[in-house]
Amino acid sequence: MKHSDYCVVGGGIVGLATAYQLLRKDPGASLVLLEAADTLASHQTGHNSGVVHSGIYYAPDSLKARFSKAGAQQTKDFCREHGIRYEEPGKLLVATTALESERLAALEERAAIHGLDCERIDQAELRRREPNVAGLGALFIPSTGIVDYPAVARKLAELVTASGGQVITGARVSAIRETPDRVEVATPEEAYSCGRLVVCAGLQSDRLAELAGLDTDVQIIPFRGEYFELPAEMSGYVRHLIYPVPDPALPFLGVHLTPTVAGTITVGPNAVLGLSREGYPKFSVNVRDVARYARFPGLWRVARHHAATAVREVRNSLFKGSYLKECQKYAPGLAAADLLPYEAGIRAQAVRRDGTLIHDFLLAETDRMIHVLNAPSPAATAALPIGGHLASKAALNRAA
Repeated sequence: MKHSDYCVVGGGIVGLATAYQLLRKDPGASLVLLEAADTLASHQTGHNSGVVHSGIYYAPDSLKARFSKAGAQQTKDFCREHGIRYEEPGKLLVATTALESERLAALEERAAIHGLDCERIDQAELRRREPNVAGLGALFIPSTGIVDYPAVARKLAELVTASGGQVITGARVSAIRETPDRVEVATPEEAYSCGRLVVCAGLQSDRLAELAGLDTDVQIIPFRGEYFELPAEMSGYVRHLIYPVPDPALPFLGVHLTPTVAGTITVGPNAVLGLSREGYPKFSVNVRDVARYARFPGLWRVARHHAATAVREVRNSLFKGSYLKECQKYAPGLAAADLLPYEAGIRAQAVRRDGTLIHDFLLAETDRMIHVLNAPSPAATAALPIGGHLASKAALNRAA
């Protein structure tokens, strides 16, 4: 059995940021990070829009609001320090109905609470800035950026290794046992023990918590987000990130146009119930995953409450023309031929047994373990301060 001061489970950006922050806060400590996949950042970190969020959407008293604003600045500083490309084109939240215009006013008020710069622009100014975008008006958030999150994750892994940590891929955890003085973690190939365990398992977070003996009423429901990409010759179609005004009742931000640091523009995502937690090709099915959530009462309560939205999202998934209409609400010039295939993402949405969608970060803690049960968007943006928060808890406990 291999021994270390810390063990982190999960090689996405949150797990890597946690390992990085642990070794900064506790220099000289021994640490091992275990990732089930053969490569790092292979799930949510590597399958998102690459947006560095400002935090405008989130309730002022939420961890998401606190970590997003700090994370945007820390991500920018980290990229500058380590030569990772980062751009700040800004975001336009485009209102296409009177109701959305009202919601813009509420978001403008929230931006003021968060101390975020924003600018309300009218229809004419929107058209001047973005000739291919139509709307009644928009809210411009200049601080919203774009970055290659897998590149950030790779750099974090390099820094963890350079600080003496071990990063092990292909190490799927099969058992966790907490004792009064250690936590034992097993994979099919090796057994580990550590003084403090931090689990950042994303799509498998509920299963790892159960494996560790935690009693929670939370289950991860996978939501598949399907993207398209515009042709290379349309790389300048929009200059800013173009977002619809979100429905505050839903945890998803809607289909958006996003320039990337690679020079392309992605379109998406929608949000449909996933039939596999880790299956990215369309129509991927994992019977174990489906059977698990089919027995979970929280899923059916969510389905009843959001039935109309679910039907619309499924229709958009099955029919490209329906998906296109979502885009044409604010980008009317787009045609079906402009939507080229692009890899999907899968979001880990934590849901309680009573059907409550958990919108904020959620932790479960014991004497020697911290489990991240929910790390919703903007987890990638907020990874460095989240990692710092988790590292402070773990290091404090080790010192106690």
